[in-house]
Amino acid sequence: MTRLTLGLVADTHVPDRRRRLHPALLPALRAAGVSQILHAGDISRPRVLAELAQVAPVLAVRGNRDWFRSDDLPLTRCLTAGGVRVGLTHGHGGWRAYLADRLRYLVMGPQSFEFFAERAVAMLPDAQVVVFGHSHEPMITQLGNCLVINPGSACCQALPGRGPTFALLHIEGKKFEAEIVSMDIQPAKQ
Repeated sequence: MTRLTLGLVADTHVPDRRRRLHPALLPALRAAGVSQILHAGDISRPRVLAELAQVAPVLAVRGNRDWFRSDDLPLTRCLTAGGVRVGLTHGHGGWRAYLADRLRYLVMGPQSFEFFAERAVAMLPDAQVVVFGHSHEPMITQLGNCLVINPGSACCQALPGRGPTFALLHIEGKKFEAEIVSMDIQPAKQ
């Protein structure tokens, strides 16, 4: 049985938060032998997708920072990889939901990981695996029958002492598992 590995990337924010991709990202994806890369939005500039495509074919969705791609990047995608239905979204839910979230944030504080995970699963009800970004919090959890993965931010430190992250989704037959990969913390001016 063949094992398939997908690279899961989100929130690269090049160049609005970083000048370029984290220097460990492309080599780590190559070393993992990924056959495809899924980018869960907040790409910020098209050149990021071109750089990732040097490693493997890339599928991406639009995040709240992806103004340049509003016409050709969808809010959600669903694909079948090795017999497993994988859903991809940024998790912000489009502009109306994003603006409502910002207002809610100002009044009540930040939303929980579960809030965004539940929204992502609701947007992709037929998926066995849902990948989303937006919160920059790396997390793997099970919601009902769905494995939910946030690869974290590939540009920015989300948790104290932990560098930027991405995830790998391993599929073998009908079985699948995910792992979060942490990269070294790099100076902010890179």
